[in-house]
Amino acid sequence: MFWGEDLQTKAIDQWTREIPIISSRGKIVDTNGVVLADNDDTYTVFVRKNAVKDMDNLASVLAESLQMDKEYLLSRLKNTVSSEITIKKQVGKDKISKLLENELQGVYYSRDNSRVYPYNEFLTSVLGFTSTDGKGQSGLELYYDKYLSGIDGEILYETDIVGVEINNGKASYRPATNGLNLKLTIDYNVQQLCETAMQEAMEVHKAKSAQIIVIDPNSGAIRGLCTKPSFNLNEIPRDDLTSLYKLGRNGIVCDVYEPGSTFKVLTAAANIEEYLKGNKNAFSIDHVYNSSRYRYIDGQKVKCWSEHKNGKHIGLTLQGALNNSCNPIFVDIAMSLGKQTMYKYINAFNYGSATGVDFTGETQGMVLPVSAVQNVDLARIAFGQTIAVSGLQLASATCAAINGGNYYTPYLVSEIYADNGIIAEKIQPQLKNKVISSKASKILNEMLEKVVSEGSGKQAYIEGYSVAGKTGTAQKYENGVIASGKYVSSFVGYFPSTNPKYLALVIIDEPVGQYYGSTVAAPYAKQVFEGIIDIYNIPPVK
Repeated sequence: MFWGEDLQTKAIDQWTREIPIISSRGKIVDTNGVVLADNDDTYTVFVRKNAVKDMDNLASVLAESLQMDKEYLLSRLKNTVSSEITIKKQVGKDKISKLLENELQGVYYSRDNSRVYPYNEFLTSVLGFTSTDGKGQSGLELYYDKYLSGIDGEILYETDIVGVEINNGKASYRPATNGLNLKLTIDYNVQQLCETAMQEAMEVHKAKSAQIIVIDPNSGAIRGLCTKPSFNLNEIPRDDLTSLYKLGRNGIVCDVYEPGSTFKVLTAAANIEEYLKGNKNAFSIDHVYNSSRYRYIDGQKVKCWSEHKNGKHIGLTLQGALNNSCNPIFVDIAMSLGKQTMYKYINAFNYGSATGVDFTGETQGMVLPVSAVQNVDLARIAFGQTIAVSGLQLASATCAAINGGNYYTPYLVSEIYADNGIIAEKIQPQLKNKVISSKASKILNEMLEKVVSEGSGKQAYIEGYSVAGKTGTAQKYENGVIASGKYVSSFVGYFPSTNPKYLALVIIDEPVGQYYGSTVAAPYAKQVFEGIIDIYNIPPVK
């Protein structure tokens, strides 16, 4: 009796054969229910050798129906040691119907988990893709694989001792449990605008890459995220791993860059907040800064991108510094506040740490340890050099600076639900911390609106919609030295500034010809904003 259960199990296995029932992978839909990742009805064909009476005839029929080589199939049928042979996966229903007409002995079928993406090259680096066996390999397909993957079932048939199915034998059935579905924060309409804009940016500026992220500043919900170049998710380049990795990588989340002047939003926010708190090292809102183009920090010259000609940089306040993106003024702010205070805000705005987004492979960015920061480093950090961030970090930090001072964890999935509509999990916005006061945020907002209406961000201006933002242009480094003629052009903007609903960060890497963020990146944020206004009939701000 000690071996009874084990012997019984072996007996059952010897006298039964199972047909797997593959579960359907969960669907992925946008915030409005538009299906972005689905499953196709395909099947796996396999053969149980012991039940086959005429190998040659079977090989002929299979070869003709499945467009395979007969000699290859015949060799497998005769020489494979295993009693069960997988012939072909992901076979369409039309071919299966043709095989069924032949009533082939020993041939069985099971449903595959074939992933299809209805919109091809759309959200490529966000959705990610699965393996040929239906397991998540990148993007949301990987991060949420345990939810999307179902539980396979099976049918058990009675067979004789050599594995031939018994006529009128009993069959037991264990149904498959389908995977759960994901509802994204992504809005198909906004995403389509992003895809179109970034493709155009690539073509017009012959750029190395073009990226955009659109976020709801009041929740952290990501409404659109596009990286170009990319590839068609229904034609995954699995035989070229280098291209697959490069084209499928989500640079907004996983890569870093020196942000340049878009980082000045943090420096300005820090000064405003410290001034409101009564810190004597902070400058007043109306303080007039030194108009010199240079600052000398520990014997090193730190200069402005502008030549300071025609008196444009004389008598500048913080507002003028933002409008003209004047580097020396932000150096003055950082040096006056000191590295401990500046790092307090760098940490509060979550630079140097992962945001916590629901996505695999997020970078933490690159921030020098405060103990290692020299004065000249601090001076350059103030205007977005000597610090590397991800696009997601910068977008999320800017959201916090302009939404009243609340840092929300960015997220891509809002619901996980079953086919019957039952919600397994509903993801709510997560407030991480307070970065600045609502008063400081309001003052900053007013300043950034003038950057667009009066300053360097004019190409993002939309009459009647109080667009606000900040441009950025950063030189690239290669092997520790400035790469001649290579820039990252960016713009972070949002609207309406009085109650922000949409924030967009555009990053154009290595544009050819024009390279300033004001002329290269800002127009595409405007293009997306205008599309949103048109689609959702958003009225002008009164």
